[in-house]
Amino acid sequence: MAMVTIAILIGSESDRHIADRTAKVLDNAGIDYEVQVISAHRNPQELEEYIQRSDAEVFIAIAGLSAALPGVIASRTNKPVIGVPVSSKLGGLDALLSIVQMPKGVPVACVGIDNGENAAYLALRML
Repeated sequence: MAMVTIAILIGSESDRHIADRTAKVLDNAGIDYEVQVISAHRNPQELEEYIQRSDAEVFIAIAGLSAALPGVIASRTNKPVIGVPVSSKLGGLDALLSIVQMPKGVPVACVGIDNGENAAYLALRML
C-alpha cells in the first residue's frame, strides 16, 4: 500500500465524479492522496483491512443513500473522518442525515451535499 496523506473512499463508482472534484483540490494543494472504491455494505472485510493498513492522516468518505461508509470508517479508526453526502435519492437529505447523526464517541465531520471540494479544504485545514 502506498503512503498517502489523505484517503478518499467511495462506496461505488457512481460517486466517482465527486471524488474527482475532491482530488482536484488536493492536486492543486500538492497533497498526496488515493481514491479507493470500497463499499461498507458489499465489502466490509476489505474496508476493515484497508482502514487498518492505511497510513492516511485523514479519511474522506463519499456516500449516498444510507451513507454508512463514513460512520463505519470512524468506528474503526481514531483518525479524522469527513463525510460527503451524495444526492442520489431524496435530494441527498437521507445521506446528509445519516452522516450527521453519528452516535457519541464516533465523530464524523460532514460537509454539504455533493461538496467534495469542501471536504478537501477541511482535510487540508486539519493537516
